[in-house]
Amino acid sequence: MRPQSKPTAACNSASFTWQTAYIAASMDQQATLYDSPETEYLQKKQERWLYAEIIIPLALPVNYTWSISTNFQEKIQPGIRVEVELRNKKYAGIVKKIFPEKPAAFTPKPILNILDNEPLVFADQLALWEWMAHYYMCTEGEVMQAAIPSNLKLSSETIVIWNDEHDEDFADLDNDEYVVAEALTIKKELKLSEIQQLLDASHVYPVIKRLIEKQVCYVWEELKEKYKEKKETYIILHPSFHNEDMLAELLNNWSKAPKQLALLLSYLHLLKTEGEVTQTELLKKSNATPAQLKALVEKNILIAERRSAERIKSLPKDVTIDLTLSPAQEEALQKITTSFVDKPVCLLHGVTASGKTQVYIQLIEQYIKKGKQVLYMLPEIALTAQIIRRIQKHFGGNIAIYHSKFNPNERVELWNKVKKGEIKIVLGARSSLFLPFSSLGLVIVDEEHDASYKQQDPAPRYHARDAAVYYASLFNAKVLLGSATPSIESYFNARNNKYGLVQLNERYGNVELPSIELVDAKTVVTPQKGKLMLSPQLKAAIQASLDQKKQVIVFQNRRGYSPYQICGVCGWIPQCQHCDVTLTYHKAKNKLTCHYCGTAYPVIQTCAACGSHNFIQKNFGTEKLEELFTEEFPGARIARMDYDSVKGKHDHDNLIKMFEQQRIDVLVGTQMVVKGLDFEHVNLVGIVDADGILNFADFRVNERAFQLMEQVSGRAGRKDGLGKVLIQVSNTQHPVLQFVQHHNYDELFQYEIENRKLFFYPPFSRLIQLVFKHKEKHIAEEAAYLMLNGLKTNFSNYLNGPAEPVVNRIRNKYLWEILIKLPRDAKLIKQCKMEIQQQTAIIQSTKLYKSVVIVPDVDPV
Repeated sequence: MRPQSKPTAACNSASFTWQTAYIAASMDQQATLYDSPETEYLQKKQERWLYAEIIIPLALPVNYTWSISTNFQEKIQPGIRVEVELRNKKYAGIVKKIFPEKPAAFTPKPILNILDNEPLVFADQLALWEWMAHYYMCTEGEVMQAAIPSNLKLSSETIVIWNDEHDEDFADLDNDEYVVAEALTIKKELKLSEIQQLLDASHVYPVIKRLIEKQVCYVWEELKEKYKEKKETYIILHPSFHNEDMLAELLNNWSKAPKQLALLLSYLHLLKTEGEVTQTELLKKSNATPAQLKALVEKNILIAERRSAERIKSLPKDVTIDLTLSPAQEEALQKITTSFVDKPVCLLHGVTASGKTQVYIQLIEQYIKKGKQVLYMLPEIALTAQIIRRIQKHFGGNIAIYHSKFNPNERVELWNKVKKGEIKIVLGARSSLFLPFSSLGLVIVDEEHDASYKQQDPAPRYHARDAAVYYASLFNAKVLLGSATPSIESYFNARNNKYGLVQLNERYGNVELPSIELVDAKTVVTPQKGKLMLSPQLKAAIQASLDQKKQVIVFQNRRGYSPYQICGVCGWIPQCQHCDVTLTYHKAKNKLTCHYCGTAYPVIQTCAACGSHNFIQKNFGTEKLEELFTEEFPGARIARMDYDSVKGKHDHDNLIKMFEQQRIDVLVGTQMVVKGLDFEHVNLVGIVDADGILNFADFRVNERAFQLMEQVSGRAGRKDGLGKVLIQVSNTQHPVLQFVQHHNYDELFQYEIENRKLFFYPPFSRLIQLVFKHKEKHIAEEAAYLMLNGLKTNFSNYLNGPAEPVVNRIRNKYLWEILIKLPRDAKLIKQCKMEIQQQTAIIQSTKLYKSVVIVPDVDPV
């Protein structure tokens, strides 16, 4: 029986408001900043420290302090998980710092338990979390929540316990209370889920509350480990038959049970080829039954042994680098190595198909030979499928993939392997940055320009590229940024000598870059004056490629069938009930879907305004293009690659493999087809709606448009140089199109940098965007103006807004924005962030604005 948990005051800051906690932290920065190198920690160990600063996975303005009882002082150390209580709930927190001074303002509660024998995270990770929290204006608890795999975050399970002192007089209980009380007299303890089943209701808290008040029971919170070690039954040959003569005698004298003999022979074959044999593999290979296997075990011929097994099978850890670099690649590799002597960060600007991946492979080999770990980051999971096959060919089991498509238990296993140093190379998306590297030597950020490296929601809203530069600095590791179309900021840093700059200006094998032709959409007549989908020029080019047994990629930056439909009589357009956006029609699901909140609606047949049934579909997405191409090219194999078609864990890989094996002729897709994929047989790329890319209301529109069009055009002619790109566009005179036609990034950079300087945008300024969200529009607006007035005193020259965004309501919350453009002055930026946090606390301390969500986004993309 567990001891009764007495109600206690909330932890040390229970009486603190948000703002008093923040001000207290500001007054005593040393109490909240991480300053625990190993030498200092060892010195502390010799003293009689009694207190620990602990990060728990909540958005707390400061980390709270708990006391350490004497029986835990020998075991506790930074980086391990501990069980703590806050407001009568239990949490698994991570120890950040240990110190001897008792806080003056309160008496900390004690740590309840130590959950690890060794640190879950290292000091460098804790330093990264702290930097992220300060830089991106969030809390370390929010960073912890994002960083730790879900199955390493213990869950708190509510257990209701029978009170032995109760006299079992149930006369004053109602029906629901009686059912629970009776069950407690039998089982003594019930989980919350069990009570929900008993009452056949999800809302059981009022019942439990009444039972506690009547002293029938009390509540206990228990932390439960979610990670489950995988167990597998392995089949072993009995030691009696390890002698070849004994085994031969057994087989030669076998007279009965032929199926058991076949099973034994299958086992011996698997043992020779695989080394270890699991029960599952053996029964599948031999087509035998568990009963036949059990008979061999009972005869003491085989032994069944239950033991731990890896969920993710790894290859042999061989390193075989059998590629030869071209002279240009060799020169680039030498320049990168030289650059790393003076600068920790280097930008490799290599045109599409220049062989940057081969340069990466040679560089990775150098670092793993030094015993270092390497992090190879990619912006999209879709890219990992193709890249992993190439790198595994050279590094075998030294490399592992880490991204969100892995299940929680698989992620824990990879986490532990990286922590132990068993994995030398990690290939992953932005979340791989949080892995516990112990000897990181090199970080490669491929396609460094990609906006997918920026986390949007929830906090921390970090940019993985920039965070990787800081994380690498903690290890004195090097960072290589790679792209055919670098971000303006990275190229600016390289041109101004902050980063090294290495350029690879020719394609591998001196293959020519693809020719680019513009198709003037204004000159093509379309039915009902709709958007041009397939011009005669593009249709003829696709047919020519198919006749040559070549492949085609068609890019459209919208998914779904039709982005919106409009009443042909009155012009009414169906919109989402929760967001101020039009609904996209998805024909395969026969649903109207909101791409902001995900809500699906049945297809509307009758206009809500005039009752008409005459709806016209406007614009088009990848689904409609796929249908059109299937009709226009009946003999061709058409496939689609977008968010709707590749949701499964292996869908990306399967689709890419099919395209590589030429089992697909035409691939229609969104930005997934743009990023770094390498296909030998593609000789034509079509961009069907370039106007949609060029007309966004954003200061990065020209940069993004160039990157998208240049990247997708780079998929053509990668092997033979006979690639061709057709761009369907109305505004053929747009300057970005001229840069794309000549593959001239430097001219784009000069054009953009002059405009950025003129209008004070990055890289000449630093941006902080504040978003105010509330279910009532006027309250969000008023909170935005309160923030504006609070910041005016010191930052009036840098404030823009408040203003409503283009989409001003999402998930039933109205949005208002303030954009702050600050000079590149670290002291001023730090002061501004502090004032934003203070003003946020002041605004939310008022009852009317308490429920306003204020989201700071540092370096928005």
